[in-house]
Amino acid sequence: MANISTLNTVVAATDAVTKDLAGPRGKKPRKTFSRRNIILYGTLFVAAAYYLLPLYVMVVTSLKGMPEIRLGNIFAPPVEITFEPWVKAWANACTGLNCDGLSRGFWNSVRILVPSVVISIIVASISGYAMANWKFKGSELFFSILIIGAFIPYQVMIYPIVIVLRELGIYGTLSGLVIVHTIFGMPILTLLFRNYFASLPEELFKAARIDGANFWQIYFRIMLPMSLPIFVVAMILQVTGIWNDFLFGVVFTRPEYYPMTVQLNNIVNSVQGVKEYNVNMAATLLTGAVPLIVYFVSGRLFVRGIAAGAVKG
Repeated sequence: MANISTLNTVVAATDAVTKDLAGPRGKKPRKTFSRRNIILYGTLFVAAAYYLLPLYVMVVTSLKGMPEIRLGNIFAPPVEITFEPWVKAWANACTGLNCDGLSRGFWNSVRILVPSVVISIIVASISGYAMANWKFKGSELFFSILIIGAFIPYQVMIYPIVIVLRELGIYGTLSGLVIVHTIFGMPILTLLFRNYFASLPEELFKAARIDGANFWQIYFRIMLPMSLPIFVVAMILQVTGIWNDFLFGVVFTRPEYYPMTVQLNNIVNSVQGVKEYNVNMAATLLTGAVPLIVYFVSGRLFVRGIAAGAVKG
């Protein structure tokens, strides 16, 4: 019995020495207020304040009355909150000859945005899928032309497009502007979709081909269900670009079809009467609300999709 007790004691001592030699386990403790954390979060705070300060000024100014704005303290919160500037910006502000606010421009922008986004994404996704998985003669040359088209300045092509739309009889209409946005969105969207489909496992495509699936069956049953992130990226890019566009809206449409951004410019640059800064700020926030909402709702999918669609060419 004594030998057994001695043996157990030796084993226990050996285990203790082994644990001591192995060192501490678990994560290394970190100081909350270490130099690294202070520099990191301090830099992030300064950057966030730099970008959020103008937004703060816009919001508080839009909630003030003109007597309070004339006091000159733009950073002070409103003493008496009023939503009258928002109502006027939406329904009563003058945007040239019409004084119906941004409401007309909002619905014009919606009528431009929806078909432009839907058509461009559908065509670009099919084109990118075809160039990634169904190689045809001259496909690489065609892809190179698309890439070049993505970087051509818009201003170079305005006059030829005006001539084409005039000959087609749709210059100055919403349909003409929809066609313009669809065409200019195609190169970059096709590039994104092509790279994303090329990053998917090629074995899925080959297995579907062996099972007898055709072009459309592979696209709808295999590729499409796996492509939600890149579709979100394409939607955000198109929504942001089309909704925030000013140049095409003022060139290719008439006053009754002006989008929201053109009407915002007319409100802000109006030279008649008193300069109503609260109305201008409210109109700016209303105009930028749609892209901001889209980003907040689908921001994570945007990051995932843009990373997946940009790493393989």
